[in-house]
Amino acid sequence: MNRPGDFSRVFRQGKRIGGGGLTVLTVENSVGHPRLGLAIAKKHIKLASRRNRLKRIIRESFRQNQSAFFNIDIVVLSRPGVDQRDNTQIWAALERHWLAVVAQWQQKS
Repeated sequence: MNRPGDFSRVFRQGKRIGGGGLTVLTVENSVGHPRLGLAIAKKHIKLASRRNRLKRIIRESFRQNQSAFFNIDIVVLSRPGVDQRDNTQIWAALERHWLAVVAQWQQKS
């Protein structure tokens, strides 16, 4: 996702799943494939190198799991304390979030 309107729609209508220093918002889209948006706050992670590390981890995890997702827009938000977690903890939190997202959208179908 790269248009502000797409992000606004997810923030307004999205379903939330939180934990592990991250919050995941999801909403159905009409483009025919899942899309990812990132909102990593400088307030939560001061150093740009650490923000970029988190974004790389999130993108890679999304890429590996996107075949299980429906036609949804996903926005991942950082939360306070995420900068205290190592890569393994972030990866595990994302895996839990992806499973919850799939379960949430299977119930809806």
